[in-house]
Amino acid sequence: MTDFTYAVDADGVATITWDVTAKSMNVMSTEGFALLDSLIDRALADAGVKGVILTSGKKDFAGGMDLNVIAQMRAGGAQAIFDGVMQMHGVLRKIERGGMDPKTKKGGKPIVAALPGTALGIGYELPLACHRIIAADNPKAKIGLPEIMVGIFPGAGGTTRLVRKMGAMMAAPFLLEGKLSDPKSAKAAGLVDEVVAPDALLSRAKEWVLQAKDADLVKPWDDKGYKMPGGAPYHPAGFMTYVGASAMIMGKTMGVYPAAKALLSAAYEGALVPFDTALKIEARWFTSVLMNPSSSAMIRSLFINKEALEKGANRPKVADQTVAKVGVIGAGMMGAGIAYVSASAGIEVVLIDAAQEAADRGKAHSADLLDKGMKRGKITAEKKAEVLGRIIATTDYAALAGCDLIVEAVFEDPKVKADVTAKVEAAVGEGCIFATNTSTLPISGLAKASQRPANFIGIHFFSPVDKMNLVEIIRGKETGDVAVAKALDYVRQIRKTPIVVNDARFFYANRCIIPYINEGIRMVAEGVEPALVENAAKLVGMPLGPLQLVDETSIDLGVKIAKATRAAMGDAYPDGAVDAVLFWMADQGRMGKKANAGFYAYDAAGKREGLWEGLAAQYPLAESQPDLTTVQHRLLMAQVLEAVRALEDGVLTDIREGDVGAILGWGFAPWSGGPFSWLDIIGAARAVEICDHLTATQGARFTAPALLREMAAKGEGFYTSRYATKAA
Repeated sequence: MTDFTYAVDADGVATITWDVTAKSMNVMSTEGFALLDSLIDRALADAGVKGVILTSGKKDFAGGMDLNVIAQMRAGGAQAIFDGVMQMHGVLRKIERGGMDPKTKKGGKPIVAALPGTALGIGYELPLACHRIIAADNPKAKIGLPEIMVGIFPGAGGTTRLVRKMGAMMAAPFLLEGKLSDPKSAKAAGLVDEVVAPDALLSRAKEWVLQAKDADLVKPWDDKGYKMPGGAPYHPAGFMTYVGASAMIMGKTMGVYPAAKALLSAAYEGALVPFDTALKIEARWFTSVLMNPSSSAMIRSLFINKEALEKGANRPKVADQTVAKVGVIGAGMMGAGIAYVSASAGIEVVLIDAAQEAADRGKAHSADLLDKGMKRGKITAEKKAEVLGRIIATTDYAALAGCDLIVEAVFEDPKVKADVTAKVEAAVGEGCIFATNTSTLPISGLAKASQRPANFIGIHFFSPVDKMNLVEIIRGKETGDVAVAKALDYVRQIRKTPIVVNDARFFYANRCIIPYINEGIRMVAEGVEPALVENAAKLVGMPLGPLQLVDETSIDLGVKIAKATRAAMGDAYPDGAVDAVLFWMADQGRMGKKANAGFYAYDAAGKREGLWEGLAAQYPLAESQPDLTTVQHRLLMAQVLEAVRALEDGVLTDIREGDVGAILGWGFAPWSGGPFSWLDIIGAARAVEICDHLTATQGARFTAPALLREMAAKGEGFYTSRYATKAA
């Protein structure tokens, strides 16, 4: 075990260096923690050691806890989790006291954390226990506690220490939102004590160790007369803070994220008792969260599986396909966004449109985004010039010579796409991969226009491209492995998360999200209160209700999709009742947010003012309204059953992609870990029971797929069946 090494210099300063072998970023393991504990003991016991520097042998300090540790703790049950967390508290408390006399608080050895770069999770909780935190001036470094983003909360003293260090109100953004800061911002916020030049980091840390006094080692909460910044819960100011925090959490999480409520409980209850008791309270709440299936599902989908997909878990085993030059055809908002993320990733871009003015407008979109980055201090003028210098805006297809990837993002019309395909293939080499960006049109049909169908693939970006992290890669019937690898390597280059699915109408994401929207609209036609529909969705963890979502994506787009789907399906088309509402809205000129008129009313600036009152005149409310749970079941099952059918049909081949894609693509209840994780949480038998009830009351669209019935009969879950062979 060499996660930590130990050395003492001639001046009696011990340096403990964290450097986990075979990993690019330090992560804390059980063995690593035990080794750190022994080295701290060694330093405290050695009379020749005057103090300790805790630093990293890598460019960053640490990325957090090894999630295998959390999995092992959870497997042992609640007592194992609690005991493991309390052991961590013991080590960090030992560091915090530095061997001082518990009564006089004298005689301790100063311990300083010297952070060369990023310090996240336990990588920041450990420095919080040190007597001083010094960070290198590294603008790319991120410091903070992002645990809440993956369904847990800082449970190794981070919650208790930060609240006592800053007060509940000031600590809230870092604990409840997982806000990360660069070193200078961290210094301004009070997260670190000093920021120094990178080459002065260790010398400054040593200087501080050698001049530190006894008083410098005593944390405020260990000092006599300590008062919590902002007031304790029983203080009038503190009381208002916690009341406000409770309301804020409920407003943001709708009560479906257990970690947020547990964090606030740990902070509130901990603030009422002495520090060591507060640590025990924090450990109990952390145990409670880890035992909740939501936390394990979120960790699995948003961290383990997401990371696996980004590293190429399903990449064909072919040679490296890194993209050097990409051609983007179509300079509308989608094409312009693709050009921006590509150029920002260091790829040369040729942006083509039918008119030079349109191509220039597309390049100007990148300039606008870069200007916004400059205003936030994230991008320099040099970086802006560098990125824009990579984009050539033109109408000339000859400029595509040398491109190894083309991303076509023109109008969703097969004839237009076929024309572009022919023009591109006449201008590029035989080895160039052609990717069509489409959200609905089957790839195998579009590939018929290509002379090289093995090189033809679908890449579905989500809008806005610069903000949405998911990219859906669609393999057509004749798409080859090299094309798939090229698409995956390209998505890795632009730092997004890919899922690979097989060809079918709507692919995976739209296949699931369209029924969600349709179910909401269907309920409006039935006379269900629109506010009930919208709030039911939000109370189950959806970021947007179905009516707001269709406003955001535009009602006329919904009309176009409905007409195209009806033409393709003929008599089997199931959504006539939905079309009646959509077409009526379109006839009223209510095309959604872009028109400042949709299911919602908007003011002149485009801000939502509430649901449109005209809906009630056309679709009067029914006397009897469904209960909240029924509405939620309809909205969830509309999506989840399509995910299962996509797996049955072979469109989806990996449940990890189904869960990660659902959360990143359309925001499916992140607390659940995704549709397959949600089904595992409630159990297949319960899911079938819900389906049978909805089928009897609402119709055949809720019929449980045979696969789900099979799992219910066997008592299996998706992550405990044959589908789990690839999954974590």
